[in-house]
Amino acid sequence: MADTHPATGPARRFKVGVTIHPQQCTIAELRDAWRRADELGVDSIWFWDHFYPLYGNPEGNQFECWSLLAAIAMDTRAPQIGPMVTSIGYRNPDLIAYMAGTIDQLSGGRFVLGLGAGWFERDYYEYGYEFGDVRDRLRVLKQALPRIKARIGKLKPGPAGPMPILIGGGGEKVTLRLVAEHAQMWNALGSPDDYARKSRILDENCREIGRDPKEIERTANVSVSGPKQINEWLDAGLEHFVLRLAKPFDTKPLERVLKASFG
Repeated sequence: MADTHPATGPARRFKVGVTIHPQQCTIAELRDAWRRADELGVDSIWFWDHFYPLYGNPEGNQFECWSLLAAIAMDTRAPQIGPMVTSIGYRNPDLIAYMAGTIDQLSGGRFVLGLGAGWFERDYYEYGYEFGDVRDRLRVLKQALPRIKARIGKLKPGPAGPMPILIGGGGEKVTLRLVAEHAQMWNALGSPDDYARKSRILDENCREIGRDPKEIERTANVSVSGPKQINEWLDAGLEHFVLRLAKPFDTKPLERVLKASFG
């Protein structure tokens, strides 16, 4: 591979990433998808952390997130890679930190540790984890974050570079507070108006703890098809567009948004 990557070239109006859905496909198709996305010059490549398909055939093919991240750490050049997002209930927090440190080493310091409270009930029941309610899962996330940060600081070798933490979710009472306290990146779903409102709540949480809100990069999983939608999200404060890429892994919409990022 070349020493440079398109995402490190001329400045763009906004970042563009892609969450590749690792389901209902073969590993060869998945590998081809991440390589094509990387060659197009995306800023980030992500996989979701689930054990079963989220749509389509419930018994269809599904590949494991962290194994894929180790593979793309060695096979891509995108500035950032990570899980979108890891459910905190699936693994011991110290183990998550250990895995993240190794993949960050493999990637040369490009890893983003994406974390969330979890929501996909089937994963929990089929693999023997306690599902509980939203309050339970948020409590687990709150307790895990300091442990993860402490363990990262103890790793030998440590991460190859500063490892950002991304927290996914839009809960206004707990999640956004955790973002303000622990994260360098925030990811959420919803409409531009809803996103802008929650972003303002996040700003206020940052001010309450004495943190500059600009320290937290605003990302969102979005579907956009033209300049009007892109501008609506930019007006909402979005800095890092994360598009979905699912089988048959058509990259034309991704190409259009990447082109628009230079406009």
